[in-house]
Formats: sequence, structure tokens, C-alpha cells
Amino acid sequence: MMKKTILFTLVTASLLQLSGCATTSTTQAGAVGVERKQYVGLVSEKEAEEQSALAYQQTIKEAQGKKTLNTDSKETQRVRNIANRLIAQVGSFRPDALKWKWEINVMESEEVNAYCMAGGKIMVYTGLLEKIKPTDDELAAVMGHEISHALREHVREQMSRAKVQQYGLLGLAAVVGVATNNADNANTALALGGTVASVALTLPNSRTAEHEADEIGLELAARAAYNPQAAISLWNKMGALGGSKPPEILSTHPSDQSRIADLQAMMPKVMPLYQAALKAK
Repeated sequence: MMKKTILFTLVTASLLQLSGCATTSTTQAGAVGVERKQYVGLVSEKEAEEQSALAYQQTIKEAQGKKTLNTDSKETQRVRNIANRLIAQVGSFRPDALKWKWEINVMESEEVNAYCMAGGKIMVYTGLLEKIKPTDDELAAVMGHEISHALREHVREQMSRAKVQQYGLLGLAAVVGVATNNADNANTALALGGTVASVALTLPNSRTAEHEADEIGLELAARAAYNPQAAISLWNKMGALGGSKPPEILSTHPSDQSRIADLQAMMPKVMPLYQAALKAK
């Protein structure tokens, strides 16, 4: 009994230490006021950027092999022009990002999507351009959102949380195995713990990350003289695509209606920035 109690105490103490230490805010708050402390302690910024760069280069290599990369030079230049205007504003949230090795590419894909990986690796899919047919302001809203994920190091945050989850499940399995003297029980606890941790830890944080990216993305677009109101028309277009969607409570993305309401609430903070940028331009 003493052995079980000591093991449980050690595992619990270790998890508390992991979850409570090494929190930071990866960006300045900006006019939109993003100030949440993030847990990124188990993964370094360099590690996240290196892994992202490897994955991005693999994608580039495969697209080149299939001749699906930057096939429309005019559209590629349009995407790069918008991205570069947004990138010029990232110093408002983190000056070091101005020195990132940014890459901007367009890949043929039916998927309506775009992303920006750690360190500034941007990809826009042609499905987004062809099915949504975004205006420049709407495309800036998408790309500003994706760039914001990179600025806030959401990938690094997810990687750190995944390590906490991994350590926690290993600890849970060890406690169950010792307590019951049964390896099968330990394996069952590991599988069940994975499901519980996915809902309790990963999903809520991911939805928070989406909201932060919306906030910062709006400000980037406004500072780059793109109308932030276009984010609302963009998500109206997204909603019009239709298709089945999971309930918001189990989704990593807010519902279209919830997102639009949040965007509208943020407009008073960013519209003055947009007006000032227009005058300066």
C-alpha cells in the first residue's frame, strides 16, 4: 500500500509541476488585447520552427513533383503581395518575427484552406481561392488569421501540451498497473485516458487559439490597410458552402455564427487602425 501511495504522489506532483511552470505570452497584447499566458515549456521555439520547416519543405517537394505548386503566377503574386503587407505589420505583436525566413506559396488543392507554420511558412490552397473567390480584403483576413497562429506559437503550445498529456498517460498507466498488478488494466487506462485528455485538454485550448488568431488577424489586416469588416463577409461565404459540421462544443473551430458575433464585437478596436492606415497610405 505504501508503494502505491508513494508512486501516486510522485506522479501527481510531477504533473502539477509540468502544468504549472514555464508559462509565457509569446506576443505583445496589441490593440486587441491578447494577453493569455501560454504553456510552452516542454518544446523550444527552435524545435517547433525546425519541425515546421521540415514538414513545409516536404510539402513543397511533393507539390513540385506533382506540378501543383504556384501554377498561376498572377494569383501567386497576388497572394504574396497581400502576405507581405501583413508581414510588415507583425512587429506590432513581436518584432523578432520581422526577421523570420518567411515563405509564401500557393498549392493546387480542392481543400478550402490555408496555413502558416511556425517560423512563417505560408501555404494557400487553390480551393480557397476558387470556391470562396475572396476579395483582397477577405484574403487578407484569412492570411492574417493564419499568420497569427504562427506569431502566437500555437503549434509549439500544442506540442508542449501533447508532451504533458503523454507523460500524464504514462503516469496513469503506471499507477493503475501497480495498484491492480495487471498490465491489461494499465493499457485500458492508457486508452481511456487518451480519449479523456483529448476532450479535456486539447479541444478547449484549440478553440482559444482560434479566437486569438481571429483577434490578432483583424489587427494585422487593419494595420495593413485591409478592411477588417471583410472578415465577416468571409465567414458568411464560408458558411454558405454548407456541408455537415460537428457541434461547436466538440469542434476546435467556433461555429460560423459564434465567430461572426465575436468579430463584430472586436470591430471598435480595429476600425480606427484601419482608418489611420488608409490615411497614411
